Amino acid sequence: MNPLWGVTLIGLAAGCIGTGLGGLIVAIFRMPKSRTLSFVLGFSGGIMLAVVFQDLIPESLNYGTQENLLFGFLLGCALLFILDRFLPHAHVTTIGSSKKNQRFVRTSILIGIGIALHNFPEGLAIGAGYSASESLGISLAIVLAFHDMPEGMAMAGPMQAARLGLVKIVWYCALSGVPTGLGALIGSYLGSISGVFLSIALGFAAGAMLYLVFDELLPIAYELDSGYSATFGSVFGVVAGMMFLHLLA
Repeated sequence: MNPLWGVTLIGLAAGCIGTGLGGLIVAIFRMPKSRTLSFVLGFSGGIMLAVVFQDLIPESLNYGTQENLLFGFLLGCALLFILDRFLPHAHVTTIGSSKKNQRFVRTSILIGIGIALHNFPEGLAIGAGYSASESLGISLAIVLAFHDMPEGMAMAGPMQAARLGLVKIVWYCALSGVPTGLGALIGSYLGSISGVFLSIALGFAAGAMLYLVFDELLPIAYELDSGYSATFGSVFGVVAGMMFLHLLA
């Protein structure tokens, strides 16, 4: 199989499985308790921090200069900021309520569009990582799929309230992950052009992932529970991420 199509399928699977599983959890069990979600989000953020500092940044410097890394890093942060500023998507803590099913469905559609647009740069990160090494690309796909689960929950909440069937909820949630595959294709192509492009692309992935951690995952984790769930989740996530990356090396 052509490597570009291979990484596209990996990105597609990461996006669709992540959001689809989130939708499945809500469709079957309803929304998990706040403390559980807080731990899961903190855990996901911890894993992403381990990937950024143990793999993405060193790999970026391996293929280019500090200037390449910094340029890509700032570009990744800037793109996620622009998406959040002009195309915000709802989180598991900001799902609105309504007594009318049509409004629930409309809310789900709007959330899904936001999630889909935010999934594109995640795909770029997977593609760039895969261009550096197959193990890095796969680890990024797994980590970002885990990150997408709460987003699938956010989309599924209003649909579950509107009493849509399980199959429809999972299908629509998984559909929002499709742009991850397109992003992975473009990220892999850009990363294969030259070492400089790959260094910038890896820096971009690092910046985008750090933005997700500090703007989305950790703040929401602490908002969901005032105890230590987010803290313990983050610590365990960093440790698990380091062990996981060591096993893949």
